Formats: sequence, C-alpha cells, structure tokens
Amino acid sequence: MSGSILWQNAHMGDTNRGYAHRIDIGADTLRVWGALTDARHLARWCAPGAAVKPRAGGSFRARVDRVNELDAHIDVFEPGRRLRLVHVPARRAPPVEAVIVDDLLLEGRGGATIVRLLGSGFPGAESWDGDYLRLRIGWERALARLKVFLEKNLDEEVA
Repeated sequence: MSGSILWQNAHMGDTNRGYAHRIDIGADTLRVWGALTDARHLARWCAPGAAVKPRAGGSFRARVDRVNELDAHIDVFEPGRRLRLVHVPARRAPPVEAVIVDDLLLEGRGGATIVRLLGSGFPGAESWDGDYLRLRIGWERALARLKVFLEKNLDEEVA
C-alpha cells in the first residue's frame, strides 16, 4: 500500500505550480488599468525604476524585491480587461522548461474593480522554492500597494 502512495507522488517535484490573488479596489477599471500600464504610476506603487511598453508585444519590468526583477513580454493587452505577462527567464534563475506567466484580469463592478492575478508555470522543483515564494509574496504586497495608491487618489498627483 505505501509503495503505491510513494509511486503516485514520486514525481511531485516535476509538476508546475502557480498562485492566485484577488483584490477589490475602490477605483474604476480605467484608473486601475492606467496604474498597471503607465510607467509613471507603476514606478510609484510597484517599484522605482519600473518600466512598461504598454502594447501587445511590449514589455513589463519591475523589481519584485531586493533579489528578483520581473522581466516580461506582454503577450495579451486588452485595455481595461487583461494584461498577460510571459516571463523572460532571469540569468540567475534555475533552468525551466515551462513558460511562466502572470495573467492580470480586471472586472468592473459599480465604480470599483476586482483584480485577479493568476500566476502559472512555476516548476515544482525545490530549486525554485525561493523564486516562487518571492514572486508570489511580492505580487501579494504589490497588489495591496496598488489598492492604497488608487484609493488614496495618489495617481492624481502624477498628472
């Protein structure tokens, strides 16, 4: 019996993992979209020096923490609705065969916005634990800062 359990779980390290975040923001989707795609706003709530070329085929770059920088290709660009980021492999990261993706989905609800972030493709290998956790926690904190940035109307100071 225990042999079959071991066998069924033997390749757990080979599987991919992901994360899902949701945050409700008291701002309309146009303001949330602007905070995600305007480099001046992005640099204030996400990370100093953050850069974005807001278009399909563009790029998104921001420091996640003191160690990791997210460098991504914008695969899907649907203003006010969806921004999908395909990670460009970092030089210092362990090798990866899967495509790592962060998919930001916006849904307007009566003047507010539900932001969902779905991260996928992270290797289950132990060598990826640190990078995976840093990015997952980094996004969680960044989305909380985005909420404060917009609900305190700090985006209006950047005009």
